[in-house]
Amino acid sequence: MRQDARMEIRVDDNNVRTIRGVLFDMDGTIVDSGASTVRTWTQWAERMGVAERLDILHGQPAIETVRALFPNATAEELAELCADQTVAEREDLDGIVAMPGAYELFDFLESHGIPWAVVTSADLLLAQARLGSAGITPPILVTCEDITYGKPHPEPFLLGASLIGIDILECVVVEDAPAGVQAGLASGAVTAALNGHAATVAIRDLPHLQELLTR
Repeated sequence: MRQDARMEIRVDDNNVRTIRGVLFDMDGTIVDSGASTVRTWTQWAERMGVAERLDILHGQPAIETVRALFPNATAEELAELCADQTVAEREDLDGIVAMPGAYELFDFLESHGIPWAVVTSADLLLAQARLGSAGITPPILVTCEDITYGKPHPEPFLLGASLIGIDILECVVVEDAPAGVQAGLASGAVTAALNGHAATVAIRDLPHLQELLTR
């Protein structure tokens, strides 16, 4: 990557920000894994007898969804419950593909010397399984095992920025879930949000983000 590579993104009519790196969330942002996620969590919740109370906390580590369902569980019990669900997710890769425009956006960034990373709340094995199924090989991968505080805390994105060697203030965070958007904004990055979430920039999809990035 060229050390001086940079682009610009217009965040409103009067504000343009310099961008030198991009940090992508994984699920729902660059990987379409929604059906698998709902399917495996529903099956797990039915086995555990909590299906009627299931509320998947998208964009946060799996243990947070488990904790909400079993607030009185010990740390050991939570880890065991979470492990059971995580294994199920790793094995269910049916229908997992790259989001439209993902490959083209990665090629665009690399052709302009802009480093990028994937910053996900999944664990390493799940992230590798889903990214592999989608045919995506990120230069840098940050998972829940790399950090102390998960999204909505900004730590995951701050770590991602440090690993690609770019100041977080010159990064775009690309997210689709409320917790991830909150983490991106808290980090100080320009935060591009899918699904209509309030952020620095609202984007329809990945091709739209590519249109907004200019030399």
